[in-house]
Amino acid sequence: MIHSLPPGTIMIVGGLLIPLIWRNAQSAMALILTIGSLAMFLLTPSGEYGQIELFGQSLVLVRIDSLSRIFGIIFHIAAIVSAIYALHLKDAKQHVAGMVYAGGAIGACCAGDLITLFFFWELTAISSVFLVWASNTERSYRSGIRYLLIQVGSGVLLLSGAIVRYVETGSIRFDLLVEPGASMSIGTLLIFLAFGIKCAFPLLHNWLQDAYPEATVTGAVFLSAFTTKLAIYSLARGFAGTESLIWIGCAMTLFPILFAVIENDLRRVLAYSLNNQLGFMVVGIGIGTELAINGAAAHAFCHILYKALLFMSMGAVLYRVGTVKATELGGLYKSMPWTTVFCMIGAGSIAGFPLLSGFISKSMIITAAAEEHMLLVWIVLLIASAGVMEHSGIKIPFFAFFSHDSGKRPKEAPWNMLLAMGIAAAFCVGLGIGYPWLYKLLPWQAGYEPYTWPHVVTQLQLLLFAALAFVVLMLSGLYPAELRKINLDTDWIYRRLLPRMVGRIGQWIRQVDALVRQTVMRGLKALLEYLGDRFSERGILGGTWTTGVMAVWATILLCLCLLLNYL
Repeated sequence: MIHSLPPGTIMIVGGLLIPLIWRNAQSAMALILTIGSLAMFLLTPSGEYGQIELFGQSLVLVRIDSLSRIFGIIFHIAAIVSAIYALHLKDAKQHVAGMVYAGGAIGACCAGDLITLFFFWELTAISSVFLVWASNTERSYRSGIRYLLIQVGSGVLLLSGAIVRYVETGSIRFDLLVEPGASMSIGTLLIFLAFGIKCAFPLLHNWLQDAYPEATVTGAVFLSAFTTKLAIYSLARGFAGTESLIWIGCAMTLFPILFAVIENDLRRVLAYSLNNQLGFMVVGIGIGTELAINGAAAHAFCHILYKALLFMSMGAVLYRVGTVKATELGGLYKSMPWTTVFCMIGAGSIAGFPLLSGFISKSMIITAAAEEHMLLVWIVLLIASAGVMEHSGIKIPFFAFFSHDSGKRPKEAPWNMLLAMGIAAAFCVGLGIGYPWLYKLLPWQAGYEPYTWPHVVTQLQLLLFAALAFVVLMLSGLYPAELRKINLDTDWIYRRLLPRMVGRIGQWIRQVDALVRQTVMRGLKALLEYLGDRFSERGILGGTWTTGVMAVWATILLCLCLLLNYL
C-alpha cells in the first residue's frame, strides 16, 4: 500500500505541515522529511504501483525503473543538501516551498502517465515561485510573476498535448512519445514544447536568468537542482533519439558563453552556465544511443551537485557580503577560505577536470558524438567545454575571491552552509574517483572507461589552453570589463521591444480615435444645423403647406405603398 504513494509525498504533505510546528524546529523538520523520503524511495522496488482507472484510462502514479531511479536518487540527495544549507533559516514560507517543490519534482520523475506528470509538473511551478518571491523585493516580485506565467504556460501546453495525444492514439502512457526519425504529431509537438520551455531551450530560456538570481540565498540552491533536470528526465523518457535535440543542444552549449563572459552578477553567470551544461545533456538525448543516454543521465546527476555547490558558494557570499556583483567583490579568500575551496572544487567539476565529477560524465556525451561520427557536434562540444572553463571554471572563483582586493572582510559562512558545501564537494571528488558506483545506476549497462590517456590528455590540453587564453586576455586588457549594468538577453523583447510597440500602437490608436471622434462630431454638428434650418419656421419642412400640396404628397405616398405591396 505504501508503494502506491508517489515518491516525494512525505515531503509534500510534511512540508505543508511545517508552519504548524515550533519555528526553531522547522528547518530540522525539513531535513528529516528529506531523509525519510529518501529511505522510502530506496525501499521501493522497481515496478508500477498506484494504478487508478479514470475515464477508461489507467493512471500510473508510481513507475520505478532504471531511468526514474537515478533521477529520484539525485533529487533526494539535492533536497537533503539544500535542507542542510537552509538549517539557519527561520522562514516557514521558504521551507514549505522547498519541500513541496522538491517533492513535486520527485513525484514527476516517477509518473507513469501524462496526467500524473502534469499534476506534479504544475506543482513544481507553483511552489517554486515562492522561493523567488521570498526575497521580498520589487524586482523579485516582477521576476516571479514572469517566471510563474512561463512555467504555468508550460503546464498548459503539456496538458493540451496529453489531451490531443489521447485523441490521436487513445493512450496517455508516458513512454517514448516519438520514434527516432519519425515526425511529431500535434499532440507530441505540444508536449515537446512544454518540455522545451522547462529545459530552457534557446529563445525559451530567459526565465532562468531572470528568476534564479532574484531568488533567496537558499531558494536559488533549490531552483538550480530540480526544474531543468526534471525537463531533462522528461526528454530522455519521451524523446530519446530525436535528431532536432542534437542541434538545439549544440545551440544551448554555445550561446550562453558570450553572455556569461560579460555578465557582472555572478549568480546570473551561473544561470547562463546552467544553460550551457543542459545543452550537453540535450545533445546526448538527441543522439539517443545507450552511451549517449547514459551520459545525459550521469551528467544530470553530477551537474545537480556541482551546480548546487557553486550556487551555495555564491549564496554564502551574498549572505555575508550582501552582493554577488563581480565589480564589488575580490579578496574574499582571506576571510572565507573554506567557501573559496569549495567554490574551486565546484568550478573544477563544471569545467571537467580529471578526478572530478564533471569529467566522468561530460566525456561520455562527447565520446558518444565521436562514435556516431558527428564531427561538427564533437567540435561544438569541445568549444563549449573550453567556454565553461572560462566563465564558470575561472571567472566565478577569480572575481569573487581573488582579483582585486575589495577590502571586504566578512565572516566565514555559517556552519550549516559549510557542511552542505562540504557534502556536495565530497560528492564531486568522490564521483570523479569512484565513478563505477554511479555507472551502476545508469539506465544501460555502462561499458565505458573515462580515464584513458586520449581522454585525459585532450581534456587537460583543452582546459589549460582555456586558462592560458583567460590570462592573456586579462594581462592584455582585452578581457571584457565587468560593468555595473544589466545585460539584456531575449528578455529585451518583453522588457524593451514589446513595451515600445504597445506604447506606439496605443498612441496610434488614441490618435485614430481622436480623429474619428472629431470627424463624427463635426458631421453630427453639420447634420443638426442642416436639419435645424429645414425644420425651422423659415425652412421648407417647418413652414405652412397648403391643402393641395399635402394632398399631392399623400397621393404619392399611397402610390409608393401600393407599388411596394405588389412588388
